[in-house]
Amino acid sequence: MAAQEKGPRVSQRLPGPDLAAIAAAASREAGGVPVGLLGDYLPAAAEAAAGGRRLTAAELSGYGTSGEQAALAGVALRGLVDLFLSATWRLWRELPAGPSPATVRAAGLAVLRAADDAVAAAAEGFERALLTVARREEAERREFFDDLLSGRGRAGDLIVRGDQLGLRLAGPHQVVVAGPAEAGAALNPAGMEVDAVVADAAAPSPALVATRGGQVVAITGAAGGNEADRVARALARLLAQAPPGTGGRQAPPGAGTGQAPPGAGPEPSPSWRIAVGRPYPGPSGVVRSYEEAVEALDIAERLGLPEPVASAADLLVYQVLLRDRTAITDLVRTVLMPLGAARGGAAPLLATLAAYFARGGVAAAAARDLHLSVRAVTYRLARIRDLTGRDPGLPADALTLQVAVIGARLLNWPATPLPAG
Repeated sequence: MAAQEKGPRVSQRLPGPDLAAIAAAASREAGGVPVGLLGDYLPAAAEAAAGGRRLTAAELSGYGTSGEQAALAGVALRGLVDLFLSATWRLWRELPAGPSPATVRAAGLAVLRAADDAVAAAAEGFERALLTVARREEAERREFFDDLLSGRGRAGDLIVRGDQLGLRLAGPHQVVVAGPAEAGAALNPAGMEVDAVVADAAAPSPALVATRGGQVVAITGAAGGNEADRVARALARLLAQAPPGTGGRQAPPGAGTGQAPPGAGPEPSPSWRIAVGRPYPGPSGVVRSYEEAVEALDIAERLGLPEPVASAADLLVYQVLLRDRTAITDLVRTVLMPLGAARGGAAPLLATLAAYFARGGVAAAAARDLHLSVRAVTYRLARIRDLTGRDPGLPADALTLQVAVIGARLLNWPATPLPAG
């Protein structure tokens, strides 16, 4: 008898909105976003319309989880928001009308508030998931960079991991290093679109960028042969627009081309420099190119080169000199140390030699660069001959003096005392 009474009561109950049909329609309108991302939103919104309640913390947490799942599944944020809003207006259309305008207004406000809270929670979860993924990918990229550039990783493993990041390490690659000119400083690329700039410059070859030891390191494929040069030029343009304060110093007198004499004001050197290693295949080739670029960066600063971009291939002779530091130190001590006996020390005479050799041994041209009279330059050259016993005008002596001057710049002498020997 009780069972017979239950059936009629159910059949007389007013039909409610078909939540499953509403969710399916909202999914279609949102471009096929999975219905499951709505969770229990529709019944909760219907309850809010009926009684005016707010969504609970547990419900909002669930919508946040839906946002995370959407991000990890590749659903666009716009599609996720569209799913919730489409479900909201479809639900509102199916809700029974209230007995009075005030009741309808209260129900509408409750539904809008529920939609606002649910969408905000889902969007927050979406952004949280993207941030987590970005941090994980950045950590993986940094670990890959460290393993690759330090030479710790196994070649096969590095090739697989590089492939996942878009690098085909089996082929030739070059490394471009950008760093502050001042020792101990760090180049901070924050706020600069370094990744996008490097990717555009290297295209269609793949490229990867990371910071390491206060420097920006870019690895690029070398299939076409000039990708690294394009990357270096693009980085130079980008860094030229960066605000000051990334490091740097004034070049010493006579540095670079030897155009700045003592008392005439030092020629400014860039606050940052870029160096390009040569192309080599395989993970070990990347390490070699990186080491060349780092060494070229150091040499360019030691020489006070005025140009911000240096190529390891163009600085090979200086690398050869530095690899036998004992020999170059002995050469500087033997050939140039007597210049310290001159009035004013060795620095003015070194600047004169640098300008003289840079101008092909033409005293008049060197005098213009040094903002001195020709007589002053010839007097200094004569003093150099008297003190060293070598004549800058004679080819054999000129070669010895020029190599010694280069060695002095590499060793930063006389600003830095030579080691005892």
